[in-house]
Amino acid sequence: QVQLVESGGGLVQAGGSLRLSCVASGRTFSNYAMGWFRQAPGKEREFVAGITSSGGSTSYADSVKGRFTISRDNVKATTYLQMNSLKPEDTAVYYCAADRNRGTVRVGSVAYDYWGQGTQVTVSS
Repeated sequence: QVQLVESGGGLVQAGGSLRLSCVASGRTFSNYAMGWFRQAPGKEREFVAGITSSGGSTSYADSVKGRFTISRDNVKATTYLQMNSLKPEDTAVYYCAADRNRGTVRVGSVAYDYWGQGTQVTVSS
């Protein structure tokens, strides 16, 4: 089992920034690729960004490319999502997730084995 706890969400004005953190415990963090997903009210959960277990490869949804950056610290067992130039359409609950297929970033939520409880991000216009 891997337990994931997100933090860092909140209310921010459009154009602002937030950094989300996801702390893992349980199994060896460096064995897992990590992903960030989000879900807005009435919408499907969607892939935002992912990073391989070593941190050597990342992937982003087109809607966040150039604005969001995913990173990880395997010593601290933490994944981060730096979000800049936020837009109202970024408003959602953000979830981090762990994937045992550590060498590849997968964009489908069904591929991920463990999930956090989510953190709310609200961007006002």
